[in-house]
Amino acid sequence: MITFQKADLFNASHGAAILHLVSGYAEGLSGGGEGLPKATRENLISELGKRADCHVILGRDGEVPLGVAICFEGFSTFACKPLLNIHDFAISPDYQGRGLARTMLDEVEAMARDLGCCKITLEVLEGNEVARHVYEKYGFAAYELDPKMGKALFFDKKLD
Repeated sequence: MITFQKADLFNASHGAAILHLVSGYAEGLSGGGEGLPKATRENLISELGKRADCHVILGRDGEVPLGVAICFEGFSTFACKPLLNIHDFAISPDYQGRGLARTMLDEVEAMARDLGCCKITLEVLEGNEVARHVYEKYGFAAYELDPKMGKALFFDKKLD
């Protein structure tokens, strides 16, 4: 039976499922193809558990992990309300193409509404056409305040 639920980061089976899914995602092309470093594999779940702003949706088929959405609360200064950012979103390759991404997005949206969020945000690689199509079909669009200024770009700066 396929289920989606808010994960308990202090439940060992939930933690193992999340780590399995994030590791698989990291090993794939859209995750960078390198897998997670050893220190990350050893500490990810406990570090996520320390964050009150972290919310995780876990999908399982019985006990088999099939999908994960790791989200963090942020804040919209313009709306003066919280927002929810989907930081990692992955469906196991064995379960892709079954509409489960939409079901998991429904769970994320319900959680965001329960938290009083004004919007859900995410980043997606422009070459990940399958994911882009899923997100666009669900109602996500590139962020733009005024067409004259263009769409928002996602930047990062590594701090090593």
